[in-house]
Amino acid sequence: MSDRKTRKWVGIGLLLLLIGAIVAWRSIQPSKMVHIPTPAAASQQAQAELTGHIRFVAGASQLSMLETQSLPLAPIPISEQLSARVVYDEDVTARIGVGFTGRILELKAAPGDVVKAGQVLAVIDSPDFGTAYADLNKARADEKRKQLAVKRAKDLVPGEAISTRDWEVIQAEYAQAQAETARAEQRIKNLNPHGFKIIGQQVILASPLAGVVTERTASPALEVNPSLAAPLFVVTDPQRLWVSIDLPEVFLSKIKLGSEVSIQSDAYPDDTFIGKIIQLGQTINPNTRRANLLARVNNSEGKLLPEMFVRAAVLQASGQGVRVPNRALITRGLYAYVFVEKAPGDFAFQKVKPIKRGVDFSYIGEGLNGGERVVIKGALLLEAEFLASLGEKQ
Repeated sequence: MSDRKTRKWVGIGLLLLLIGAIVAWRSIQPSKMVHIPTPAAASQQAQAELTGHIRFVAGASQLSMLETQSLPLAPIPISEQLSARVVYDEDVTARIGVGFTGRILELKAAPGDVVKAGQVLAVIDSPDFGTAYADLNKARADEKRKQLAVKRAKDLVPGEAISTRDWEVIQAEYAQAQAETARAEQRIKNLNPHGFKIIGQQVILASPLAGVVTERTASPALEVNPSLAAPLFVVTDPQRLWVSIDLPEVFLSKIKLGSEVSIQSDAYPDDTFIGKIIQLGQTINPNTRRANLLARVNNSEGKLLPEMFVRAAVLQASGQGVRVPNRALITRGLYAYVFVEKAPGDFAFQKVKPIKRGVDFSYIGEGLNGGERVVIKGALLLEAEFLASLGEKQ
């Protein structure tokens, strides 16, 4: 009886072990799941075609993760974008200082004011001009007196009424008086090189050109003198600016006067400003190994401001391409592709050929004609959807 019970329990144990082994074996096998989409989910699925298109229904969630942009043809740059800085165009900029001592009595212009040529900026009281004009008047009076002495003596010389020695002395004194007058006049010119209007000893400080007051260090009752570090006023035409560019020396042989420059600013990321090289660097900075270039840019819209940091790229004389962000390019082996939006929700997978690659952007020579709407954000996500949809269709 005990043997029969023992065999019974052994059989039960073996059966339990067998069941456990089967369960364990099934648990380690790869499971195969079949996904059957519901009608609602199927309506959101992308439908791909073997021709290279992928379409989304209106309102598909994937569309919110994509961004497209119309990319036009653009000149091809010689190098990557370079560090640059917007500066005043010195051909239309006046830095107005003084060559005399004095004190500001009135201020007639503030920073940001639009002024005309000859418009009064400030009135300055200067004792230097009072002294200089007194000296000039004294010199002119002395010259006039000695001129009359020469005329009187000249009539007496033929009759030998005066000696030759006295005649020579009178002539020399007149020449000295003329020299003193010239010296006094020259001193006033040196004090007033810009030709400001002088009333008594008050100087009427005026703008020599039309423009905008961009800087002003003058303040009421300020004592002025020639040794001031900064000009009292800076007047410039803000529609004309220069861009100072640091160019690596390896590109110097490719640059010439008149070359076009593409300029971009973080303040206006969607705008491109075009300038022209007006001055080539004459020296190389020994620390950076770069030359400084100057380009003139038309700032008719007033978007660029002096001392603004920008990015500049010197353009090739010929050749164009479509400037595409590198994040929009999809590489498969040796070839590159982009997604082009043909219609709302309809994207074509197109092969392109970059002719110049950069760190952030590349220029496409074949595959895009310019003006197409290219997916610039979410291209990898769209590629995954495209491949997945192709796999389902096959």
